[in-house]
Amino acid sequence: MKNYSSTQHSDTKTYLIGGGIASLAAAAFLIRDADIPGHNIVILEELDRLGGSLDGAGSPRDGYVLRGGRMIESKYLCTYELFSSIPTLDGSKTVTQEIFDWNETMKTSSKSRLVRKGQRIDGPEFGLSEQHILNLERLAAEPEGMLGRSTIADEFDSSFFETNFWLMWCTTFAFQPWHSAVEFRRYLLRFTHMVAGFNHLKGIMRTVYNQYDSMVRPLQKWLEERGVRFELNTRVTDLVLHEAADRKTVERVVYVRNGVPGEIEVGEKDFVIVTLGSMTEASSLGSMDSAPVLNGKTDGGAWTLWEKLAAGRPEFGRPSVFDGHIEESKWVSFTTTQRDPTFFRLVRDLTGNVPGEGGLITFADSNWLTSIVLPHQPHFIGQPEDVNVFWGYGLFVDKPGDLVKKPMSACTGREIMTEILGHLQIESEASHILDTSICIPCMMPFITSQFLRREKGDRPEVVPKGSTNLAFTGQFCELPDDVVFTVEYSIRSAQTAVYTLLGLKREPPAVYKGQYDPRVLYKAFTTLHDLKA
Repeated sequence: MKNYSSTQHSDTKTYLIGGGIASLAAAAFLIRDADIPGHNIVILEELDRLGGSLDGAGSPRDGYVLRGGRMIESKYLCTYELFSSIPTLDGSKTVTQEIFDWNETMKTSSKSRLVRKGQRIDGPEFGLSEQHILNLERLAAEPEGMLGRSTIADEFDSSFFETNFWLMWCTTFAFQPWHSAVEFRRYLLRFTHMVAGFNHLKGIMRTVYNQYDSMVRPLQKWLEERGVRFELNTRVTDLVLHEAADRKTVERVVYVRNGVPGEIEVGEKDFVIVTLGSMTEASSLGSMDSAPVLNGKTDGGAWTLWEKLAAGRPEFGRPSVFDGHIEESKWVSFTTTQRDPTFFRLVRDLTGNVPGEGGLITFADSNWLTSIVLPHQPHFIGQPEDVNVFWGYGLFVDKPGDLVKKPMSACTGREIMTEILGHLQIESEASHILDTSICIPCMMPFITSQFLRREKGDRPEVVPKGSTNLAFTGQFCELPDDVVFTVEYSIRSAQTAVYTLLGLKREPPAVYKGQYDPRVLYKAFTTLHDLKA
């Protein structure tokens, strides 16, 4: 690992593989904290746009698309530390200040976290037995090493998965019973401070617009103004490493850009930071009248690159643990664009929440275990006033629907909307709503791959042992204590990569550990027992 003072970085180049939030954050830390000139930073992205999984695209005419949105909350210390340096697009304040100001105005307080038979359930009880609670406490106290590759289902009996607690937990965070007990444990600890308000989604924060418009675009603009180069439509296919005496040094970056192969020579003072894997890799879109197709790991470059790097190098992790179980990591999301306010009005009247206030609404009786969220409008910058956009997803995509007797994975946008309208018991207005909606489903084969059962070593360290100029970022590198499937994890990994790789005498903010606060524990304890503190 190299150790430079900031004055030595004027001719240092850094190549960032992948254009998601991890690489964008790493570029910002390189400029802000390591004094590397922006024009010496290159981001290589295989798609035609930046943002990775924090994407947002489309138009009111053709329909908007969000593959997903990550939950944020007040203890995302790395995220807010970074964005306290990044102005909003209009330059009026920092992105961090905008988020906190917005969430003072629009506080999340769900009055209908669950809907059953078309009726809202306000503040549903968790419904946990004493044995369930003891198991949760045991799991929280048990060292990760003892859990190994066990699943959540290995740690709880079947009755646990019928509780409202599990129903709300799994749909908020997208857990399945076959997912890693280690990851579930980390979530229990990381979000202990949110348990008390969980049935109302209190503490969950939102950005003013979708996360691409509110977070990615301001960060991209800041980087562009400082000369960072973005090489789009560029798939990195290999890194050529020099390996000697347990030291590994990247010498060349091999890529294909717009079908033309090329190579980049990596200099003696240069660095390479790779975002490993991708939870939205190989996604496909359907339409109102077509279902999305199921792709695989060869339909993109992220997984194949990691597999090539890890071959014969166990310190680079085991990608097959995450990319080889599509049946356990896929689900379908959908984005619906509407030119008529009827649906939003009916949902508002049912839930008692205005758009943006209520958060996730889960249909508890849904065979697909479907949830929707109606954000504050407009959700996209430039979205017309007479257009509304909402998002949803289903976890059990291979089960037949309750009204549409087909697996969600085989359904068109029209069929998905028909199922949603049925669970809301909207009948007389259903035809009109369908005629004025554009619902675009999205199949994501690897969307919960980071939750798959794993053990120590399956995810590599941010800077692997022996690496002199290579670091890993994203959801598939190892960070103690923090939780994957979050913006925070990507940004923390980027901050860790930059500070460690360049030998800076800095550290990311420590992970907040509310489980050691007696007040937090008391509130969580009483809530788990469905008692009022």
